[in-house]
Amino acid sequence: MKELWKLDAFAISKLFKKREVSAVEICEQTITHIQNTNPKINAIVIDTFEEAKKTAHLLDQKLSHNENLGELAGVPVTVKVNTDQIGYANTNGLRIQKDLIAKQDSPVIKNLKKSDALIVGRTNTPAFSIHWFTRNSLHGHTLNPHNKNITPGGSSGGAAAATAAGMGAIGHGTDIAGSIRYPAYACGIHGLRPSLGRVPMMNYTTPDRHIGGQIMAVTGPLARSIKDIEIGLKAMSQENFDDPWWTPIPFSFEMPIKKIALVTEIKGLNIDPIIKEQLKKVAKCLEESGWIIEEPKAPDFSEAAKFQATLWLSEFRRTGGEAIKKENDPDANFIYDQMTRRCPDTSLDSFMDALQQRAKISREWNTFFDKYPLILCPVTGDLPFPDLKDLESPSSFDLVFDSMLPQIAPPYLGLPGLSFATGKTETNIPLGVQFISRKFREDILLKVGYDLENYFLQIKPVVPNF
Repeated sequence: MKELWKLDAFAISKLFKKREVSAVEICEQTITHIQNTNPKINAIVIDTFEEAKKTAHLLDQKLSHNENLGELAGVPVTVKVNTDQIGYANTNGLRIQKDLIAKQDSPVIKNLKKSDALIVGRTNTPAFSIHWFTRNSLHGHTLNPHNKNITPGGSSGGAAAATAAGMGAIGHGTDIAGSIRYPAYACGIHGLRPSLGRVPMMNYTTPDRHIGGQIMAVTGPLARSIKDIEIGLKAMSQENFDDPWWTPIPFSFEMPIKKIALVTEIKGLNIDPIIKEQLKKVAKCLEESGWIIEEPKAPDFSEAAKFQATLWLSEFRRTGGEAIKKENDPDANFIYDQMTRRCPDTSLDSFMDALQQRAKISREWNTFFDKYPLILCPVTGDLPFPDLKDLESPSSFDLVFDSMLPQIAPPYLGLPGLSFATGKTETNIPLGVQFISRKFREDILLKVGYDLENYFLQIKPVVPNF
């Protein structure tokens, strides 16, 4: 029998629908692989094996009765532990939420179930999901399956590590400041941050977020192929008006001119020469695929990032300060202190300015997209950092925070972004680039991703050897 956990989601579902393998077999193989692999990296912190087994039996029955099957039928997926799933705690990496059991599925979980996915586990996140690394006092430390000495990213570090290691073909993640794109980059896979309103997102176990979180946080897929990113995105995006921002909008529009703005210089960002080399390599490949590459001056990332941080911290100060004290997670305490130092003014005037300026900055970026439908830029200014680098000192925190400028700016404007993996260095550190487009143009991101896959090796699961 094939090692099914090594296959992409699309291939697994195709085998199942053609009756070449049963959902029970897929489920059993995946669970065995998780049991053998997860202890090394601690990516899945709550298993959902029994529910997955029940779903697998039901899927085999549906297939035998020739019933309609969803796009992810038989596909093992993981979901992030900060998202409501009936019968499980929405911990968000917190001891104070270890008993916060969901009685309703979040819309995105409901959509994955509608698509007949096999949800095999819930993945780790840093406490409060406020860190580009993944460790907390409740679930422990997640390691990068490629290299335990570098970060798996955060906050969807568990999702990225699990997907990279073959413990699910598609990982569900969330992103308010890079939490899908950065873990995908660090773990050598692809990750798509959808536009605001593309994927319905909310939790019933906690109050609605304040306006900053509502307009910046999204949920989306991580995977080892662009096809899986596409089918994962479409499965997650089904109608659910419990999220008032969800928008019933098509997935594809008329394709604009194939022109890309190559950005190798961003004001306020130091970019590693290796990353610049990757950007130029990718640009050359795309030129061969018929894309026009130009190098204009980049939009202002720093201004958008400044206001993003204001909205982000305003919410945290309003709702999270007391929770930070109560949880008393050492990592979260330090990160919160450093964020407060970096963004001291979250007065009402500052908050209102951040909301007001969003319209002006959006117009400026939209004018740029009129000429360049895609931006090709770094995921961050640096290669994936040594694990927990930002906890070493305030200056180390600043180094990491400043590097994340291309991650922090797009959420402020509700823009979609694709983190595309391009390989690894000789020292086993993943490499990648980022594409950004205007709202609801995920189709352009997918198009460029498909074109690039012709030039790079297929991403296969990596089994940690440490």
